[in-house]
Amino acid sequence: MAEISHPPMEQLQDLEYCIDSNPPWPETVLLAFQNYILMLGSSAFIPALLVPAMGGTDGDKARVMQTLLFVAGIKTLLQALFGTRLPAVVGGSFAYVIPIAYIINDSSLQKISNDHERFIHTMRAIQGALIVASSIQIILGYSQVWGLFSRFFSPLGMAPVVGLVGLGMFQRGFPQLGNCIEIGLPMLLLVIGLTQYLKHVRPFKDVPIFERFPVLICITFVWLYAVILTASGAYRHKPSLTQHSCRTDKANLISTAPWFQFPYPLQWGPPTFAVGHSFAMMSAVLVSMVESTGAYMAASRLAIATPPPAYVLSRGIGWQGIGVLLDGLFGTGTGSTVLVENVGLLGLTRVGSRRVVQISAGFMIFFSILGKFGAVFASIPAPIYAALHCVLFGLVAAVGLSFLQFTNMNSMRNLMITGLSLFLGISIPQFFVQYWDARHYGLVHTNAGWFNAFLNTVFMSPATVGLIIAVFMDNTVEVEISKKDRGMPWWVKFRTFRGDNRNEEFYTLPFNLNRFFPPA
Repeated sequence: MAEISHPPMEQLQDLEYCIDSNPPWPETVLLAFQNYILMLGSSAFIPALLVPAMGGTDGDKARVMQTLLFVAGIKTLLQALFGTRLPAVVGGSFAYVIPIAYIINDSSLQKISNDHERFIHTMRAIQGALIVASSIQIILGYSQVWGLFSRFFSPLGMAPVVGLVGLGMFQRGFPQLGNCIEIGLPMLLLVIGLTQYLKHVRPFKDVPIFERFPVLICITFVWLYAVILTASGAYRHKPSLTQHSCRTDKANLISTAPWFQFPYPLQWGPPTFAVGHSFAMMSAVLVSMVESTGAYMAASRLAIATPPPAYVLSRGIGWQGIGVLLDGLFGTGTGSTVLVENVGLLGLTRVGSRRVVQISAGFMIFFSILGKFGAVFASIPAPIYAALHCVLFGLVAAVGLSFLQFTNMNSMRNLMITGLSLFLGISIPQFFVQYWDARHYGLVHTNAGWFNAFLNTVFMSPATVGLIIAVFMDNTVEVEISKKDRGMPWWVKFRTFRGDNRNEEFYTLPFNLNRFFPPA
């Protein structure tokens, strides 16, 4: 048999900057700004989706977006300094939409006739639910329970989970791009062209700008094109969906955003607490833990680091719980998770530097305080972001599948587990999605609204469904005789902090804090 030319590689070899190496300062600052621009897609879309349903005005929407950005900057900085220390951006999560919709449609809130008053009371109810639910992540993280559970993970179990973190986002890809095809499709083609076909072209001698800054370059040109289309009246008599998706002047974010505003805790008033709301929100907290775990695994590979050991993973989940607590205290209108698109950007730019993400957190905080400037960037049409999602989510999915190189894919057992978890991980959530309606609580429809929201949230998450199937089957089907086939000889050394010498280089806490918090 011919010699294998591509043996399994523990770390990716063709990235230029790893987690501890940094580009020159001008590049670092531009890369950080690029990360900020990319995460704006989620930060603008979530308030635009939820605030009107809560009874809020355009001014309320702008204020919630500013708060979301401000807290995202704090959470990202905390995670990069004291959490997993991976170059991961922590922002608003779509996993919380279902329990939040349940709270919005609570009869006690719906009977409030004044829209602004209903918005305030709904926001305070969401805050209370987030504060209580955050305890789940804090306890599971800092008690090391999540780390203990992660000992059931293997390359075979993680490959479909990380893959579904990317593939499960398909609704935010071409379906959104197609809402304004004349903007979205040129953006998609331009991103692919610059990053794949022109990446070796260097107008400036030492910097591959097309590969390093594709988001900034492509958004600038396509956004300008969208502005010209809007100003020329191309969408004047188009349907409302087309106008909402394509126009650059439709969101009213710029006119309603204040010039200067500093978000602060309890700015909407004291949170209110309800048992049903809190139980419903706990489902989203569990889902975000699973999705973030998959994103951390992908980020570690794209930053040329080792898979995070159980102790580091638990530490990151604990800090993520602190982030959800901050969401509840400040009133961001949603909880938090690792943004998959920013993980994909590490691979697209071939820069996995931690410093880049830390500086991007500074941009989030700065532009959230200067509301008008942040609102200008947040007015970028959604199909532009959808085009980026097509590339970035697909890249993260491929990183997940790359874990299969450490397994025996000539084993029918492994083929069955991988195929079943991938297929059902997409098929089951899609089945639940087609029945879900914000007012009818979806496929699970009992008299207990919190129970409906809980199960619908769990089973509408591809990564969570994939983890349940893959990890369960991987740990129950022919376990003892399949250790090598599962990839355990390679994986086992990354279970503990001291299992591999490189863990200390990648995951040791700064400021010599490991003296006070020694790794397990």
